[in-house]
Amino acid sequence: MQQQRLNGLADGIFAIVMTILAFELKVPHGNIVDPTDIWIAVVNMSHVFVSLTLSFALLFTYWRAHHFLVSVYAKTLNVGLANWNALFFFLIVLVPFTAGLLGEHVYNQAAIIIYGTNVILIGMTLFFMRRYIEEHPKIETEQFHLDEKVSGYVRILFPVVTALFGVVLSFISPVISIVLFAAGILFNLVPASTNIIHKALVEAVKD
Repeated sequence: MQQQRLNGLADGIFAIVMTILAFELKVPHGNIVDPTDIWIAVVNMSHVFVSLTLSFALLFTYWRAHHFLVSVYAKTLNVGLANWNALFFFLIVLVPFTAGLLGEHVYNQAAIIIYGTNVILIGMTLFFMRRYIEEHPKIETEQFHLDEKVSGYVRILFPVVTALFGVVLSFISPVISIVLFAAGILFNLVPASTNIIHKALVEAVKD
């Protein structure tokens, strides 16, 4: 299997899934004359906007991470790695459904748990995909410094940890869960975020 074909499949899937997210935004129907009614209708969709924004950012960070793993880090592919990609893509395809569920029922514990579980499974699949790439003797990899490898794992696992806490804390407050989901996603959008965590881990080991 050529990497170009896998990259093309990945780009196509992510493009479609990111577009489908916008389908949850429903245009207000009817003969609406008063502009205030339009604003009210848009405000009533605020939960959907939040879910769409978070999920779009989530997909963007995972598209970027996936591209790094299979196009930069791994120099060769095999059937096992292709299978890990199939599982990863399947979980990515579920995002519009779980995001739509969260947008429509943002304060419902079940919706929060389902969305958080989707995020956790995507992150863990990416984690095991990276481990597979590093440990398989027939897959050539780009050589990176240990610090860069640690930063890579931090970027993969931080959203998993925040989503896990979000699921657990959904029993207490849905708002806290949403904030934790957002924190995990925004973490990977900030370039220097891993440096902060990495330094904290180094200091903890020294102590």
